[in-house]
Amino acid sequence: MQKIHLKAPDHWINDPNGFIYYKGYYHMFYQYFPYDTRWGTMHWGHAVSRDLVQWEHKGIALFPSKYDDRNGCFSGSAIEHEGKLYLYYTGTRYLEENPEDIHVCLNDRFAAAQMMMVSEDGLHFDNWKDKITVIPPLEDESIGCRTHTRDPKVWRGKDVWYMILGTRREKTKGGVLFYRSRDLRNWEYVNFAGKDEEFSWMWECPDYFVCDGRDVLIVSPIDLMKDGKTDRNQAICFLVDFEEETCRMQIPEEYQFLDYGMDLYAPQSALDAEGRRVLTAWARMPESPSGDWIGMYCIPRVAEVKENHIYFHVHPNIRAAFTRRIERPAEADVSGYRLEANMQEGDVICIGGYEIVRIGNRIRTDRSRVFRNHQDYRMQFETPELMDGCHVEVYVEPNLIEVFVNDGEYVITNVVYDLGTELQTECEDAVKIYTVE
Repeated sequence: MQKIHLKAPDHWINDPNGFIYYKGYYHMFYQYFPYDTRWGTMHWGHAVSRDLVQWEHKGIALFPSKYDDRNGCFSGSAIEHEGKLYLYYTGTRYLEENPEDIHVCLNDRFAAAQMMMVSEDGLHFDNWKDKITVIPPLEDESIGCRTHTRDPKVWRGKDVWYMILGTRREKTKGGVLFYRSRDLRNWEYVNFAGKDEEFSWMWECPDYFVCDGRDVLIVSPIDLMKDGKTDRNQAICFLVDFEEETCRMQIPEEYQFLDYGMDLYAPQSALDAEGRRVLTAWARMPESPSGDWIGMYCIPRVAEVKENHIYFHVHPNIRAAFTRRIERPAEADVSGYRLEANMQEGDVICIGGYEIVRIGNRIRTDRSRVFRNHQDYRMQFETPELMDGCHVEVYVEPNLIEVFVNDGEYVITNVVYDLGTELQTECEDAVKIYTVE
């Protein structure tokens, strides 16, 4: 059983997949390589939770078993229909395989197909009988790329089902494809949406939803940040205009980062038991903390749109788990602790070597003392200008710090290593600390 942060049970995990509330449980599937602490032939691991706080791993749900997914079950989503759980994902087949390592494709030569698996109860998965290919590898390059079209997110529209896919078009332009279906098996292409060629050559893990009456698009563009850093691929959010009948989407120039810590990628959302739009994302880790696992997810966040801005609040179930007041971090539960403070100009909070500072009307963080082995990654992070005041709510565990500013107006999430237990504060207002009961 894991609390607060869902982590790899062992070896490697990356993107969250198939996030859904189904038959009284939250189901989280995840990209999983069960043989080593590195990326390899993708499976889908599976975890469930009653409350988004405590997670129980259930083993492997999807593994390669068909011609179109013989080299991996890439990312996708889940929907419920007539009581059954439908999983949609991208199956991959290598056209050129490394003879010295069958888990590696050479020269980016592989074919991507969109596939479906149906489970009667969300707990049992027959990889031999219940998988089919619903969209074969694309042949028409004017629609999308045979290799780089992936990560289906499916939802119910007014009358039919819709699917959004990340793609590359004409070899240089990233964007999304829209498909629709009446029976969840037969899908027809409808439209494409994207931006100019200089923006990104491929958009991964698209997610579209309506929140507070606004259309929201979240994507993870490859090579968005063009400054030479390793963490150049980022998750971003747009407030878009979407016309369902034609799948015409107008994407503005303006966007905001999902998280200003630049470590979160491939987010996926679902509706929780109360109908709130909640999401989580993969926290990219350049090394294993202990040698036997790598990969974890941020705490679930509730999306809200106010005044043309997308907020990401701490999910109330997570906040409610941290109820025991403590005086210092060393007294915390193994799940970590929550810290709260109102920060004035110049105030500083130093958490085991990780620094949070208010400078003007922004929050700035610095992890350089707890991320020393990875200078090719970013070390300092900063929010845009804050709207009003500066309250921080910080969730700390040994390898992840999440700083929520003004209840999710902006969030900075950072992976850390060798974090100390000392807490030093130079704040005019009192700092409060809570751990899990």
